[in-house]
Amino acid sequence: MLGIDPGTRATGYGCIEGGRSVPGLSYRLIECGVVRPRGTDLGSRLADIHCGTLEIIDRLAPTCVAIESAFHGRNARTAMVLGHARGVLVLAAQLRGLPIHEYAPRQVKKRVVGTGAASKEQVGFMVKHHLRLGEAPRPADAADGCAVALCHLIGGRLP
Repeated sequence: MLGIDPGTRATGYGCIEGGRSVPGLSYRLIECGVVRPRGTDLGSRLADIHCGTLEIIDRLAPTCVAIESAFHGRNARTAMVLGHARGVLVLAAQLRGLPIHEYAPRQVKKRVVGTGAASKEQVGFMVKHHLRLGEAPRPADAADGCAVALCHLIGGRLP
C-alpha cells in the first residue's frame, strides 16, 4: 500500500504492508520519503512529481495507492495548485493500473490519531507508534504519506 501526501514543493509518501492486506501481520514500513521537484515553474515541478512517483511505484510495486484529497483552504490559488499535483499523482497510479483511494485530511487524522484536529506532531507520533519505529519519519511530509497509507490499512467505519 502506497500512501501519498501531495504537495508541489514536497510530496510525501509511505509504503506500508499489513493490516487488512495481510491478516495477522502488524503494520510494517517498507519505505518512506519525499519527492522534491527540482523545477522552478509549476509545469516542471509537476513533471518531476509525476516521474518521481512512477519511479517509486515501479520500484516498490504497491497493490494500491491512497492519496490525501484536497482540503478546502482559505486560499483558492493554493487549493488549485494542489489539485494539479493530485492530478499527476492520480495519473501515475492510473497508468500503472493501481486502484486509487482518496481520504480527506481530517479523515486521515481521525483514523490514525483518533481526532480529525490532530497536529503534525501528533500524526508523526502515532505513525511512529503504529509502525513500531524508534522515531517518527522525517521530514513531516514523509510521516504524512505514511499516515495516508495507515488510514487505508486501518480501514473500518468512521462515526
